[in-house]
Amino acid sequence: MAAEPDTTRPKSSKGGVILTVCGVNGVVLSNSDGGRWSARSAVEAMTSVLSHRGPDTSGCWIHPSSRVAFGHTRLAILDLSETGVQPMTSADGRWTITYNGEIYNTEELRRRLGDVRLVGHSDTEVLLEHIARHGLKSTVESAKGMFAFGCWDARESELWLARDRFGEKPLYYTTHRGAFLFASELKALRAIQGFHPDIDRNALQEYFRWTNVPSPMTIYEGVSKLPPAHFLRVSNGVAISEPQPYWSALDAACAAPPLTDDVDAVSRLGEALDRAVGAQMVADVPIGAFLSGGIDSSSIVASMQRQLSSPARTFTIGFTESAYDESGYAADVAAALGTDHTELVVTPEDAMRVIPDLASIYDEPFADSSQIPTYLVSQMAREHVTVALSGDGGDELFGGYDRYQQVQRLERVRSVLPLPARRALGAALKRLSVENWDRLGNGPLRSVLPSGLQHRTGHRMHKVGALLAVDSGSDVYASLMSIDNQADRLVLGSHSRPVGHPGISSALLNGMSPPERSMLIDTLTYLPDDLLTKVDRASMAVSLEVRVPFLDPDLFNFAWGLSSADRARRGESKWLLRELLRRSLPDNLIDRPKMGFGVPVGQWLRGPLRSWAEELLCPALVKEQGILDPLIVERRWNAHLEGRADLTLQIWSLLMFQAWLVTQ
Repeated sequence: MAAEPDTTRPKSSKGGVILTVCGVNGVVLSNSDGGRWSARSAVEAMTSVLSHRGPDTSGCWIHPSSRVAFGHTRLAILDLSETGVQPMTSADGRWTITYNGEIYNTEELRRRLGDVRLVGHSDTEVLLEHIARHGLKSTVESAKGMFAFGCWDARESELWLARDRFGEKPLYYTTHRGAFLFASELKALRAIQGFHPDIDRNALQEYFRWTNVPSPMTIYEGVSKLPPAHFLRVSNGVAISEPQPYWSALDAACAAPPLTDDVDAVSRLGEALDRAVGAQMVADVPIGAFLSGGIDSSSIVASMQRQLSSPARTFTIGFTESAYDESGYAADVAAALGTDHTELVVTPEDAMRVIPDLASIYDEPFADSSQIPTYLVSQMAREHVTVALSGDGGDELFGGYDRYQQVQRLERVRSVLPLPARRALGAALKRLSVENWDRLGNGPLRSVLPSGLQHRTGHRMHKVGALLAVDSGSDVYASLMSIDNQADRLVLGSHSRPVGHPGISSALLNGMSPPERSMLIDTLTYLPDDLLTKVDRASMAVSLEVRVPFLDPDLFNFAWGLSSADRARRGESKWLLRELLRRSLPDNLIDRPKMGFGVPVGQWLRGPLRSWAEELLCPALVKEQGILDPLIVERRWNAHLEGRADLTLQIWSLLMFQAWLVTQ
């Protein structure tokens, strides 16, 4: 369906800025490749499989030496002229870039260029000329936006890669047969002839712990993700330096100035949020927002509506299963704010039709089941708009997840019990099987267990037992977030390692309260590896650009200057954000329990998805593949199928891996 005329355009380009969200890729051949490669053929192959990320145009640049080539696909967002076509070379001829993203402070960077004459009005050109005059590191430190790009320095014969602060845009890289390759998605690398890397079994173990493969790992040996807020230099053919950070969420959080007592924190938050949302509303194509009816998305839409002269376009997905359906709340919020609201009620059959495509959409194993509604709402929104704003990041900034308070309570228990006592209590809790705990939780203990422990009782009690025995606070949170602390037994040939977030040192987080420590760990791990990955792949699969205003660096600094009382008060999370939202919505639309954005996968696995699941988890198939322990797989599947334990998370992770594996 063609996009409808834009009636919600907040700002014109004013002769303006070409913004594009795209697919990028490139090849650098070593000086000793022996003529085995055609750089042009390689980038053309990679570009052809990234068309969904940029369906408007595509381009290819070849260095005169024929040893360097860039590919690019473009989804044009603002000032849709040809002056933003990529790959693009700087005025002095030194730098060439293939760039994916949006720079929201383009005008600020443009002013730093002084009297430099620009050919067009694109953020790509401003970014490129800023690199030419101020250097790459200074440029990425100054840029506010979402981006991933490769940039060739012809004078030094060096390639530079860079990725945005929070990891909104992806970038993968590897070496293969004497060449350095990079691309927005793994499927572009797989398009290279002869590229068949082995599965990294240690990365697979991490996947089964977190439901995603954490950065900088990928599912393949020898292939890496560039971490958020890092750049990478490749010189002397394919000599790769270690990725270098240009920004630190930890340093920024620790350096954020606290608000003084005389400041109206609610008004200051409103100003900061409006600036972030306003900067991300610039577009010359139709723009809207996802609206679940929760605090975060409602806050984004309320800010949009404050800055528009006409109703904002909002989109939500509803489900026939009432326990998973927030569409009624979203409709009430939309009515109160006066938006132009579109709702799609999804049946189980609609949702399950998406499942066969998930492996190709996500490119490597990914098992957050909310990937299904995220794809569906993106697909529906794309019929009406080209850009959508999202409320992701609000929980990490303002302390919204219930687990932040849970870990604080757990730390109190740990602080009063000596380690031997904690280990004994933990061992006692785990001595009873998951299945028996589930039976007790659904029967005799239901009336006395806290509500947080009544669902999936066995898994939660075993998790509490494990948490009591670990040593440091950050390890406690890692164990809480992990869905499988024994993944090394499941993945054959992997090496056992303690449960912990790769690359995060407990010592770095000392001095923070348990909720703050957990919020920052989520910002560094769960946010880029799960939430932002989920949104990017689902939205780009349908050529929709999604922007995330809560991840504005200035708003991040403001949020980390808040006190703990601003985040949680009287048992209410995100207190300050709620107080701001009360200026736009009645209390009854704000003071309600938080719901997840999910689907009843656990029920479907025992019903309409059963035959699909049994085919993928067939013991003979698993044994033949030789990657997973077939006995553990069979035991888990039978326990879930028979209702002896709710192993939805573990089974969905198994299925998403198996579905991905059979497509390789």
